[in-house]
Order: sequence, then structure tokens, then C-alpha cells
Amino acid sequence: MPRESVIIECTEARAEGKPVSRYMTTRNKKLQPERVEKKKFNKFLKRHTVHKEIKS
Repeated sequence: MPRESVIIECTEARAEGKPVSRYMTTRNKKLQPERVEKKKFNKFLKRHTVHKEIKS
């Protein structure tokens, strides 16, 4: 299977001392070998922030 599940985590929350928000998503390993980066909503900061893939 080329598609795998990954966890993405907020990059801005730790710097502000707030809890991090995490989301589960999928990516195609063959078409996208680099780490995933998406803008998602962080409910603790109440705004959209960049979320990057973490080591799983």
C-alpha cells in the first residue's frame, strides 16, 4: 500500500505555551516522499496554523 496514515502537529502552540493540536491524515508515500505540511485549525489558539508531520 503506498498510502500511509500520519499525525500532524501544530508548530506554533508550543512557542506560546499552549497545548498542541494534532490531526490524523494520510499521504501517498510514492508521490509525496517529504513530510506533510497543512494549515489546520488549532482550537486552543482559535486560529488556523501550520501543522507539520511528526515522527510516528
